[in-house]
Amino acid sequence: MKKLRIAQIAPLVERVPPKKYGGTERVVYHLTEGLVERGHDVTLFASGDSITSARLVAPIKEALRLGGEEHTPMIVSMMMLSRVYEKMLHEFDIIHSHLEYLTLPYAHKTLVPTVLTMHGRLDLGDSSAMLRTYRDMAYVSISDSQRRPVEDINWAKTIYHGYPASCFEFNATPGDYFLYLGRFSEEKKPDQAIMLARECNIPLKIAAKIDPTDQEYFEKKIRPLLDHPLIEYVGEVGDQQKVELLKNAKALLNTIDWPEPFGLVMIEALACGTPVIVRGCGSAPEVITHGKTGFICESKLDFIEAIHKVDSLSRYVCREEFERRFSLDTMVDNYEELYYSLHQNRMTNHALSVPLHQNGANVFG
Repeated sequence: MKKLRIAQIAPLVERVPPKKYGGTERVVYHLTEGLVERGHDVTLFASGDSITSARLVAPIKEALRLGGEEHTPMIVSMMMLSRVYEKMLHEFDIIHSHLEYLTLPYAHKTLVPTVLTMHGRLDLGDSSAMLRTYRDMAYVSISDSQRRPVEDINWAKTIYHGYPASCFEFNATPGDYFLYLGRFSEEKKPDQAIMLARECNIPLKIAAKIDPTDQEYFEKKIRPLLDHPLIEYVGEVGDQQKVELLKNAKALLNTIDWPEPFGLVMIEALACGTPVIVRGCGSAPEVITHGKTGFICESKLDFIEAIHKVDSLSRYVCREEFERRFSLDTMVDNYEELYYSLHQNRMTNHALSVPLHQNGANVFG
């Protein structure tokens, strides 16, 4: 099949791939590399410190969160979108944006198809109203549950995130600790993970970042709970340390209490063979198979029971589930299929709109 000219537009908060925390940017990295490997001509729009096999176009030198320069996030993102749609549009067959709502005013009138992967929750503020204003765009959900607040727009496909299997080392013989991995925020309920560990008398390692908006929550609700012999806070970690923590954990204790659209940490755990104990909200029941790759919990008693039963689960089955459902090839296959479908539709519509000619002259005139 024809190789496509594809633009990948990444958020500028983290570099691609992120140095530490940063789920969306990590997905963009692996997708971009997978597409390049298949021979597509890919241009990545991202911060200048990004690492990629694609052509890199960078509106800023360093990513916003860990970079040394001050930028206005909204303005530099709009500058990047303006460059894609106003100056470089003719260079692409497909534009794939991960900037969500900001992309819509730029994309809705262009002939080049735009794929919009929605990475965040859609049930807050004016999200649904904005999406319905541009309901005919090609939206990709990262779980079926993510669509529920706004089901009446053009959902082209649900595509689960995926990773190269080589990123994670399987371990059949873990240590005795449980792991909380993510960020400290009210909606992720890390305090509940800590209290469960103390009540069940199990060691818990915590690897999490603290956003400025969550600093007060951390100081008031979390810091007082960390001074306990069973609890070890290791801070925000990079990829290598994350894999070490995951592969040696008995289970991932994921006490989220919000409609998380996907949850990369769950498939990262499965890739290491580590079962996931998670509250049954958001995408969790789509990602984790109860009693097979982890336990879906509703109550405190469910979590306690799951902690005591986790040794009954096969770590080999967890890894097999990752390889079957959440591999990089599966993710790239799905996006590639969508790209070709949208590109073919555009070519067909363009052909139908061109006036008929005969011997090089318009037959009507």
